[in-house]
Amino acid sequence: MAINLEAWQPKFKQFISEQLDGADLAHDLAHVERVVANAHRLALLENGRLDIVLPAAWLHDCVIVPKNSPQRKLASQMAAEKASEFLNAAGYPSELIPGIQHAVAAHSFSAGIIPRTVEAKVVQDADRLDSLGSIGIARCLLTGVSFGAEVYQIDDPFGENRPLDDKKYSVDHFYVKLFKLADMMQTAAGRAEAAERTRFMRAFLDQLRQEITVTKVT
Repeated sequence: MAINLEAWQPKFKQFISEQLDGADLAHDLAHVERVVANAHRLALLENGRLDIVLPAAWLHDCVIVPKNSPQRKLASQMAAEKASEFLNAAGYPSELIPGIQHAVAAHSFSAGIIPRTVEAKVVQDADRLDSLGSIGIARCLLTGVSFGAEVYQIDDPFGENRPLDDKKYSVDHFYVKLFKLADMMQTAAGRAEAAERTRFMRAFLDQLRQEITVTKVT
């Protein structure tokens, strides 16, 4: 049975809008809408089912756990359960819900769940793309601010001679996680876009290095 996704998407948007109350600024409705747009584009390129990809993309962050919480690894599985409950109650086709639930659970970096389907791979890539490029830089800094991180460590800004600590310094997060994402993409289309966005981020850090380098006046 064909699904009228155009009719369902306002329902998904309304539900996720209600769940995001109190979420940090890096996980707002704008983030969800960008992930949906990424997922739609990747699904078309990778032959993923939109009736699974789009609900999962809309609902992937329906449970928010702070990045520095010990419960963070469980967030996507909690979201998968909540998404399933919502879809069942709303009357979404029951045969599609397990695939959506898996895609939501597998999207998270910290959960470490391997995506088993094209749709789950697409949703994971779509979410990770929003951690890269110019929007990725903005979200990284917003997240750091939310738990009191400094932008960089003043004596060794790029962690060249010290252990990296992305709980204290936002720039460290580029090296701890963000620069690893391109090689972890699940789809060819996702890898191509992630590589381009990562190049932009490396150029940003090159520019930052120039701007913060202190030249001694003799």
